[in-house]
Amino acid sequence: MKKLQIIVLAAFLLSTFVVNAQEEKKDTIKGYKFTLEKELKVTPVKNQYRSGTCWSFSGIALLEAEMLREGKQEVDLSEMFIVRTAYSDKAEKYIRMHGKINFTGGGAANDVLDMIKKYGIVPEKIYDGKKIGEENHIHGEIDQVMSGYVGKIVMNKNKKLTPVWHKGFNSILDVYLGEFPKTFEYEGKSYTPQTFAKEFVGLNMDDFVLLTSYSHHPFYKPFIIEVPDNWSWGQVYNLPLNELMEVFDFAINNNHNITWAADVSEKGFSWKNGVAIVPEKDIENMSGMERTKWEKLTKREQEALLYKFKKPGKEKNITQEIRQKAFDNYETTDDHGMLICGIAKDQNGTKYYLVKNSWGTKGNSYKGYFYASESYIKYKTMSIMLHKDAIPKDLRKKLGL
Repeated sequence: MKKLQIIVLAAFLLSTFVVNAQEEKKDTIKGYKFTLEKELKVTPVKNQYRSGTCWSFSGIALLEAEMLREGKQEVDLSEMFIVRTAYSDKAEKYIRMHGKINFTGGGAANDVLDMIKKYGIVPEKIYDGKKIGEENHIHGEIDQVMSGYVGKIVMNKNKKLTPVWHKGFNSILDVYLGEFPKTFEYEGKSYTPQTFAKEFVGLNMDDFVLLTSYSHHPFYKPFIIEVPDNWSWGQVYNLPLNELMEVFDFAINNNHNITWAADVSEKGFSWKNGVAIVPEKDIENMSGMERTKWEKLTKREQEALLYKFKKPGKEKNITQEIRQKAFDNYETTDDHGMLICGIAKDQNGTKYYLVKNSWGTKGNSYKGYFYASESYIKYKTMSIMLHKDAIPKDLRKKLGL
């Protein structure tokens, strides 16, 4: 009996220890407590899954949100229609540049605007880009196939191009993503991609601009931002850092969402916890962390990141010089595109921005959203895309917009 009592007592103590450990872990995960001060209307979180197409998801997310802001009907627009048309144009550019530009599944938010102006847009239900029998987007093979195709075209020994090389390339897109929809029916009406963009979506792509803040170019002037995924040589307008941050707040407070191109390769970025911070103490950088790269981390590595986020702490003061140095040293790279859709504060009063991601709703604390601190925004913003009306009038005048 005494032995049994000891066993029961031991079991009780063990269970108490396990419960306490679980509660401690639970408290650790909930170490950040956010209060939303402004939250804008957006469409549901989507999932780019194993594709490097965040640029299309974030650009489309902005347009869908702008439609809501203008009181238009909610619609799920096709990211893969944009990806398909961009890949086709990118192939032509790659060949004309003798293979001397970046050719991957990546891109920039301005590509969304360019493709819609040139080709139009369609709903997701008309073109979902899922032709290979997978539930989600898995682009490893198609990216390799298309890269290999254009690489061989550049290297061909005929000393001239055949007139059908681009037709062959588009055939690959047809097989993997689906044929280009010339006409389609939607809600009882017939459209082309161009008429759908004009009549149903009804947004003027020329009303959207890109902004950044880097001191290696003159402020208040546009320049072609020097990042590998900017294959189309899209221009961004340059603002001092304090004025760029002024745009963030003005836009959100006036009900305009923001497409946010940023670096998420910092250890201060925790998708699991749903926060992105810049601790005052320097932290070691990691390689780029798109969803696929995050998944390659071991469980121990992910937990090592997770448990750094016990509670809010003091963050680094980000200056124009610190920001520029990170860009010059390749510490800030064009990793990921997302949508900023709100402003919040933590329990210490520190400002954060609410971010809608495109990694689905599972695997993080906020069902597909996370909170990026003001310091993180200052430090790791590559560029933003937004409506011209989301920029304060005095800054628009300085930029000539």
